[in-house]
Formats: sequence, structure tokens, C-alpha cells
Amino acid sequence: MGFWQKLFRRRKKPQEHSEEEWSNIVYARDGVDFDSAEQRGSYITGCLEQMAEASKEVDLLTGEYRLVTSYLTDMEEIEALPEAERKGIDKLAQNLSALEREAQRYREKKRRMSDVQYYQMRRQENEVVEGIAKLKEAERYEDLIRHDLRRLDGERNAYEYRRTELYNMMNNLRGMAVIFMTALAVCALMLMVLQFGFDMNTQVGYILAVGLAAISLTVLSVKYTDSDREAQRVERGINKIIQLQNKVKIRYVNNTQLLEYLYIKYETDSAKKLESRWNQYLEEKEERKQYAEAEAKMDYYQKELVERLSRFRVGDPQRWIHQVNAFLDKREMVEIRHDLIQRRQALRKQLDYNTDVARTARREIEDVAEQYPDYAQEILEMINAFGE
Repeated sequence: MGFWQKLFRRRKKPQEHSEEEWSNIVYARDGVDFDSAEQRGSYITGCLEQMAEASKEVDLLTGEYRLVTSYLTDMEEIEALPEAERKGIDKLAQNLSALEREAQRYREKKRRMSDVQYYQMRRQENEVVEGIAKLKEAERYEDLIRHDLRRLDGERNAYEYRRTELYNMMNNLRGMAVIFMTALAVCALMLMVLQFGFDMNTQVGYILAVGLAAISLTVLSVKYTDSDREAQRVERGINKIIQLQNKVKIRYVNNTQLLEYLYIKYETDSAKKLESRWNQYLEEKEERKQYAEAEAKMDYYQKELVERLSRFRVGDPQRWIHQVNAFLDKREMVEIRHDLIQRRQALRKQLDYNTDVARTARREIEDVAEQYPDYAQEILEMINAFGE
């Protein structure tokens, strides 16, 4: 074909392939120069890799196919069991199904406590009740101490307020005494001026001034003395309250430190919360006990079921301990069989396909060896080397 013919010739559109054709293995020798060692080796190696990949899949699928087949065989064997044996197995299945539902309810149930809280309570199980009692007593005593401290603070504040009043009153009385003495001196001075300056008779004035001053100072003195005595009583009362406060404070500090220790020990912040957690623990403990007993019974019944099935030609009795509902409900057994049949058909299809791929690849290699006998020995050596 000339240059201009190649330039202007119409190009063919690429052929579109459907998804069904994707599974078809095509061997195209066009363009392969089998006299070239490189091209020949590459082509044979490609065929050998196809054989190896298909054989690997066949090995994997064969194991799964046998497993599914054995499962179906076991179902046939179970359905053919004698009636007496089947009743015993059905009874075991009923027990297992009930226990499984019970265990499932526990697993799905929202737990009252986390494992950390549960095992922490279990470690202190023998002392929690005593700890709750100690906490309640310490908290009750703390309330009493706080009440006493508040009462003493109130009494002390009242005494201190009264002391302030008395000291103010005494200061006022001293001021009034100074005022009266000053007034007396002023009156005496005025009377002296009247007596000596104006020759007046001031005897009565002296008597009145001195009498009034005496009466006033006497009254002030009595009030001051009474206030002073009361102030002393108030001071003694304050000192007594301070001593009582100190005693109560010592009890308060010791009780507070005891509470802090108990809170740290039991990982709580109140007796009420610890008691609530303790009650939760008791309920959780009982439920876990029931769950453990159910698990133990399940283990017993599972072993019994496996032992009974082993008496017959059931290949893998162990797998049926998780399919006990199939013994009790024929519909479920039918569904399992239907699913297994579908799985086996799908596996059979895969097996046939990969077997055909391996067979076709081998035929392709054999055909190349027949068409090019000069390279037959070389191709045989490649097959042996690839197999190793």
C-alpha cells in the first residue's frame, strides 16, 4: 500500500465490547513473531500465568465447594436421623435457643456500670457497706459541726457588736463628764466674777452648780461603771466562744480530712452516690452471675449437641451449635439449604470457568508447540521452570 493510500484510507472505529465479552479469554497470535525468543517467551509466559492464576483459584474454590457440599450432606444426615434421636437433639436445640436469647438480652441491655466501676466495687466488696456507714456518720457529723460553727459565729458577732456599743457608750460618758466638768468650771468662774466684781451674793449659785455637777457626775459614773462591768462580761463571753470555736474547728478539720480520705478511697463524693453505686453493683453482680450460669449451660448443651451429632455421619457437628434454630424451624432449614445450593452453584460456575481457562491456556501452549516443533523443547522447559 502506497503512502498516499495509507494517508487517506478510512480508519476503522475501535470495536466496543460488552461486559459479557470481558470474561472471554482471547488468544491473538497475529503480530507475534514466534521465531523471536523474546516475543515467543513473552507469549508462552502469559499463557502460563493464566494457567497458574486459574489453578490457584480452582484450589481455593475446591476447598470452599467441598465445605458447602459437606454442609448439605450434614443437613441430609440430620433430617434422616431416627425419631427418638431427633427429639433429643431438638430438646437440646430448644434449651440452647432459649439460653441464647437470654444471653442476647443481657448483651443488648444497657449496663448499669462500666467494667472499671464494676471491678473497682468488687475489689472493695467486703468493706463498702462499712464505708457507706462511715461516710453517712461523717457527713451527719459534719452537718452538726457546721451548725455549731454557724451558731457560735452568730453568738460571737452579737457579743462583738455589743462590745462595740459599750465601748462607744463609755467613750460618750467620758465626753459628757468632761463637758460637765467644763461647765462647772465655767459656772464657778462666772459666780466668782459676780461675787467679787459686783459684790453679789452667789452662795446659792455655788450650791446649785456643785449639786448639779455632783448629781450629773454620779449618774455618769454609775453608768460608766455598769458599762465597764458589762464590757468585761462581754469580753469574757467572747473569749469563751473563741475557745469553743477552736475545739469545734479541730473536730471540723479532722472530720473533713476523714471525709476526704473516704471519698478518695471509694472514688465518690457523697455517701448517697456510693450507696447508689453499691446497689447498682449488687444488681449488676446478680445479672452477671445469671449470664455466667447461662453461658455455662450453653457450653454444656453445645458439647452435648456435638457429642450426639458425632454419633452419626455428620461431618462437622461443631458448626451446628450456632444454627440450633434450624432444628426447630423447618423453614429456616429450607432457607439454609437454599442458600447453600445457591452458593454451591456459584462455586461450581467459578470452578468450571477457571478450569476451562487453565485447559484453554494449556491447549494454546500445546498448539504453539505443535506449530513450531523447533521450539517444543524450549516451551517444555519453560513449563517445567514455571511449575517450580
